[in-house]
Amino acid sequence: MSFFNEKVVVITGGSDGIGKALIDLLIPLGARIATCARNYDKLYRLQLEYPTVMLHTMACDISNEQECKRFIESTIETFGTIDILINNAGISMRSLFEDVDVDVIRKTMDINFFGSVYCTKYALPYIIEQQGTVVGVSSTAGSRGLPGRTGYSASKFALQGWLESLRTELLKTGVNIMWVSPGFTASNIRNAALNNEGKVQSENPLDESKLMTAEVCARHIIRAIEKRKRTLVLTFTGKLTVFLNKFFPSLADRLVYNHYYKDGKFVK
Repeated sequence: MSFFNEKVVVITGGSDGIGKALIDLLIPLGARIATCARNYDKLYRLQLEYPTVMLHTMACDISNEQECKRFIESTIETFGTIDILINNAGISMRSLFEDVDVDVIRKTMDINFFGSVYCTKYALPYIIEQQGTVVGVSSTAGSRGLPGRTGYSASKFALQGWLESLRTELLKTGVNIMWVSPGFTASNIRNAALNNEGKVQSENPLDESKLMTAEVCARHIIRAIEKRKRTLVLTFTGKLTVFLNKFFPSLADRLVYNHYYKDGKFVK
């Protein structure tokens, strides 16, 4: 029998990318899924895709605390409890700090950090009761600050610090807290990245065909949840970046600069 059979798994941002891939893998394993996203149409298509299984969807802006509360409450009304919460929803941004509107950084923090805080706050009593798991989908940018992603890096650093604190607080409760750094993964997050004015850029500086797929990433996350891991860093580049920044920070500064700047100009 699958580890996830009959477990209630809450996934934020489940309409596409890693979130959708997690749903596609977990439903055949017998999990009961609750997911939210901002896009009604994508949620509707998801519900049509799985019409006969235990899937609960709700449109929700996770930067809004009351909407997060209603989402968690509706999940409890539907399934009665929560075993696993995967804080997956997120947004990116690309702009040098000197050019960016401060509201862009605030919006990035509201979604990437506070959205996870809100959902976890209301789900935690049930997860403690079930001795379940809280997952935060972070980024290599949560271990190493990246140029042009000041707000994004800040949100992921905050996410990881908060999760580490929470893990320590809950160390004797049987709850597992885990954060995941997928590295560069094929998803919509870069296409939906905000520019310096907070508008969607609708362009991607990376070749998605060369990146880890969302499905492969989701498989790694599922295995890590089952093994109750503390952290999960994916891709060779991601692991190398974390290693170099920890032990050779000055070298990491130069390598990251050279990656994002050409002839002294920011290009990525």
